[in-house]
Amino acid sequence: MSIQLIGSGFGRTGTTSLKEALETLGFGPCHHAMEVLANPGQIPDWRRALAGEPVDWSAVLGSYRAQLDWPGAHFWRELAAAFPQAKVLHSVRPVEAWWTSYSATIGKHLHERRDRPSPVGLRPWFDDLEDMIGRQTFGSTVLDKEAAIAAYLRRTDEVRAAIPSSRLLVFDVAEGWEPLCEFLGVPVPDRPFPQLNSTAQFWQSVGAADPRARTLFRRFANRLGLGRLASPHFGIQAVATQELYMASRLDQLAMF
Repeated sequence: MSIQLIGSGFGRTGTTSLKEALETLGFGPCHHAMEVLANPGQIPDWRRALAGEPVDWSAVLGSYRAQLDWPGAHFWRELAAAFPQAKVLHSVRPVEAWWTSYSATIGKHLHERRDRPSPVGLRPWFDDLEDMIGRQTFGSTVLDKEAAIAAYLRRTDEVRAAIPSSRLLVFDVAEGWEPLCEFLGVPVPDRPFPQLNSTAQFWQSVGAADPRARTLFRRFANRLGLGRLASPHFGIQAVATQELYMASRLDQLAMF
């Protein structure tokens, strides 16, 4: 399998909806930020890439047909060169709408994460994400509005300048199926365009795993005398639960 579509747009430009749309159209599986948390074994490759070390993109994304969102969008130039046959999809939305969404989700999460406990194994990854978005992309901090908006607009200009128009679609999910399907050369599905990952859904996905995982996390935390971590308001519960899954299978943790 080889990447057929490269996403260059920032997070919070409808990338979760686009992921669902692309997979509906047959361009799945599609890589996305949540794929990294769901598959922590990917983290070392992305950390090497963010450190400027050479990586084999065919190996990193070998099981995917499409890529969207950070961290992949940070490497859109490298991916466009590594997969010259792939088309490029640059997701956008109105600037103020993007900032409102980003600053209330990704930006807020990265900015405030040090004020709450987090899984030790994921701390370096979140450090890297904060550096990638803040310093490397915005040239500032993750919640510097002026710098963020300038970087957001600059990315669109850079993509338009670098990618031939025949290979590129600048796309707002509000446009629906038609321009996306025309660009990909596939029929328009007989279903509404996905609308996923609102701000509320973002915090729900970050703050709570599925019921069985929440139960596991609560029992594990209480067993260790860390009952406050089992609160439904504890924002890192979902990724912490991923660490528990990686550490041991559910049946091995049944004693908790």
